[in-house]
Formats: sequence, structure tokens, C-alpha cells
Amino acid sequence: MEDKRKNNGGHKTAGRKSKAEEIQLIEKLGPMAPAAYKALKDGIDKGDYKFVQLFFAYYAGKPKESKDITSNGETVQTIINLGTGEE
Repeated sequence: MEDKRKNNGGHKTAGRKSKAEEIQLIEKLGPMAPAAYKALKDGIDKGDYKFVQLFFAYYAGKPKESKDITSNGETVQTIINLGTGEE
């Protein structure tokens, strides 16, 4: 069976925009900044959770994610001894 992933075409447009494209986008969006800030303020003033969440995500940063990794009751054994380098 032949691998046809190369025919998907998605790889040509995927990835980060070039710096020039980012600058053009910022220049286009710049005049809308006052309206965007007003909309954000209006949403926060209304107490809309999504606006408050967005504000704090940028103002204070998103909280770090933590994951609980368990052994499902199995005994966990050390299989690699990193030691101190002394033999």
C-alpha cells in the first residue's frame, strides 16, 4: 500500500507566518486596538467571565498545568540509577 500523505497538500501552508506577514497583520490591526480595548473593558464591566478570563490570561499569565500521574496501584521500581558519577 502506497503512503499518500505526501498528496495532502497541507504541508505547504502549515507553520509560522513570516516576520513580514506578522508585521503587515499588526499594521492592519493597529487601528482597531482602541475598539478592541473598549470591547474588553465593556465585557469586564458587565462581569462576563470570558472577558475577565481573557484579561487575566494576558495580565497575569496562565497558571501552570499540573498532571497527576499514578501507577494504578502497581509498585514503582527504580530502573535507572543516576548515581553521583563515582563508581
